[in-house]
Amino acid sequence: MRSIQYKRPQVDKIKQAFLSKKPLLQVIIGPRQVGKSTAAEQVRNLLGWPAVVESADSVLPHRPEWIENHWLRARKLARSKPALLVLDEIQKVSGWSEVVKRLWDEEVRLGGLVRPLILGSSALLVQRGLTESLAGRFFLHRFNHWSFAECQKAFAWNLDQWLYFGGYPGAAAFVGDEGVWKRYITDSLIETVIARDVLQLQTVTKPALLRQLFALSATYPAQVFSYNKMLGQLTDAGNTTTLAHYLDLLETAFLASGLEMFSKGRPRKRGSSPKFIVWNNALINAISYKSFAETQADSGWYGRIVENAVGAKLLNELSGSEWSLSYWREGDAEVDFVLSRGTATWGIEVKSGRSGKVSGIDEFQRKYPKAKIVMIGRSGIPLEEFFLRPPEEWFNEEIIK
Repeated sequence: MRSIQYKRPQVDKIKQAFLSKKPLLQVIIGPRQVGKSTAAEQVRNLLGWPAVVESADSVLPHRPEWIENHWLRARKLARSKPALLVLDEIQKVSGWSEVVKRLWDEEVRLGGLVRPLILGSSALLVQRGLTESLAGRFFLHRFNHWSFAECQKAFAWNLDQWLYFGGYPGAAAFVGDEGVWKRYITDSLIETVIARDVLQLQTVTKPALLRQLFALSATYPAQVFSYNKMLGQLTDAGNTTTLAHYLDLLETAFLASGLEMFSKGRPRKRGSSPKFIVWNNALINAISYKSFAETQADSGWYGRIVENAVGAKLLNELSGSEWSLSYWREGDAEVDFVLSRGTATWGIEVKSGRSGKVSGIDEFQRKYPKAKIVMIGRSGIPLEEFFLRPPEEWFNEEIIK
């Protein structure tokens, strides 16, 4: 096993951003345990500046004064050269964005040398603070779950290992003992994220239901699951509005999403049966009873995790409002994914050997003749090649005709 001190590509970009003549707040957002804190430490070492490094990740939320106190500490260090201020899990501080705005505007006005690096693991709360209070003052760096290319470089994993063990670098040390690995993922990752990044920060009236919903999504990855069917399987499920809201909360914590159905030229059809996509395959296989070897031997289940990994790659790496990911179904005909950007639409079919699957590509093309078709897997883009390259290379109007 190679060292987990792998330097993610964003590290050098953050370093260069701090050396820019026009400084901005640098913000890292992404899931837990994907190397945000490690990246901050690497940036600190590359810059060689004095630094104040603090985390707000505690059981009880910090008050806004917590930010101001550490900012003042950094100012005392910033004399002949800049000082780095790293504030981790910033979303845990109530009113954080207003305090940061006031202090940063003061820093710029007075020509101060404090250079903040802000980290957060809740997409909703961090981005809400950025857009509401800090517009024009920050640059956002997205740290996604580790890709196959990164795990191959850092740990020499092959594709099947990545499809099973997912992209959590801290868990890589435990893959030799699958029982330990599964417990690490469930206890140190899944439960921590749900408890600290969802339940602690959001109003959730039915915590047990939210946990059940996540377990359901990880049990049925890459499958369309109607809300009525969920109501029948989940205890104290309430109504479909509650379930849809809880799916949104799971997405803001980078755990799972419910893709909606593409229909009538619109990227999404609200209220449709969601298609579960889990953002990291480790979250699926950690709660599955199947071992690595059993997963390889079960073509149906293997097909599911391959399809989920394709959807997760698109969700992780095609961020921003210009991209929209959905699925399409009409009767028995189904297209695995529909990707939209502006007026461009791609129908995506994943061929991984799963039996009993009825392709709806021909029907989809008849209904949407301007849509481009991308086949991934057998008789299409080879799986390894697809996962190794950035998705923008495959979904480009100038490349794919």
